[in-house]
Amino acid sequence: MGLFKPLDNLEIGASYFFRRSEVIQGNIANVDTPNYRPKDLIFERELERALPLKKTDSRHIDPREPSSRFKVVNSPDYSGYDSNKVNLDKELAKLAESNLMIRAINEALRKEIGKLKLVIQGR
Repeated sequence: MGLFKPLDNLEIGASYFFRRSEVIQGNIANVDTPNYRPKDLIFERELERALPLKKTDSRHIDPREPSSRFKVVNSPDYSGYDSNKVNLDKELAKLAESNLMIRAINEALRKEIGKLKLVIQGR
């Protein structure tokens, strides 16, 4: 494991949640657009790389299924009066979750950088 591997993993998480916040903000901006379908961002491929999974039973889903780093998908679970599928409450909750995760990642980055400073200073 490299010295900067924790920072690399935190960078991937931060990139995901920043990008996801942008996608959710786009959904909120289109709350009154007729026939708009909300989108969300997933990153199963990166999660699998960070946490290697094995298929130990034939009934398990194969974790090595190909996908891109982050993938934008449509969310078809809600339909408003004008066939707009944006549920504002759900989108705001997802945005709050993303913001909370960004804050947690920032705190983890701060701690990792503090550890590196201690190593550099020889303490």
